[in-house]
Amino acid sequence: MHINLAEADRCPWCGQDPLYQAYHDEEWGVPERDPQALFAKLILDGFQAGLSWITILRKRPAFRQAFAGFDPHIMAQWGEPQVEQLLQNSAIVRHRGKIKGAIASARAYERIQEKMGFDQFLWRYLDGKPLQNHFVSHAEVPTKTDLSERISNDLKERGFTFCGPTIVYAFMEAVGMVNDHLVTCPRHKAVVGL
Repeated sequence: MHINLAEADRCPWCGQDPLYQAYHDEEWGVPERDPQALFAKLILDGFQAGLSWITILRKRPAFRQAFAGFDPHIMAQWGEPQVEQLLQNSAIVRHRGKIKGAIASARAYERIQEKMGFDQFLWRYLDGKPLQNHFVSHAEVPTKTDLSERISNDLKERGFTFCGPTIVYAFMEAVGMVNDHLVTCPRHKAVVGL
C-alpha cells in the first residue's frame, strides 16, 4: 500500500529521495513480529555501519538475493566458500567482517529461535508493546539508549555481531519497537494505532 504524504509533513531524515520516502511512509516504525523479518533487518542494519541507510536500501534487493532471502537456516550452514562468493558480488557491501558476522549471527539466531523465538527474545524487553516517543524535532531523537545497550549486549553474548547500541537503536526504530516518528509527522499517529 502506497501512502502519499506531503514532503513537509514527513520526518526530515528521509529527504527527497522517493525510495527513502516510501521506506519512511510504509515501513519505518511499523511493528514487526515476524522473526525472520526481524533477523533480516538486523543484518541489514549491521551492514549499514559506517554507511548511510539509503545505500543499504538501494542494495536491499541484491542483499536479499545474495543472502538466500535472509533465511537464517540456510545462512547458518555457510562457510568460507560462500564468504568468498559474496565478496565477489559487487551488488552488495563487500566487507569480509560483515559477511562473516552475518553468518555467525544466523547461527546465533537459530539458537535463540529454538529456545524462545527471536521475536519473543526481542519484544520481551518492551513487554511486547512498542515504546511511543513524542519527539518534536529530529535533534531530540537519541542515537542509542540504555535499552539499546542492554539488547546489544545480550545479542553479542549470544553470538550476534555488528549490533552495537547505535545499530540496535536504529533497528528498534525501523521495526517499530520504538515509535520515533516526530509528532508533527502523520505517520506518528498512524503507527501508534498499529
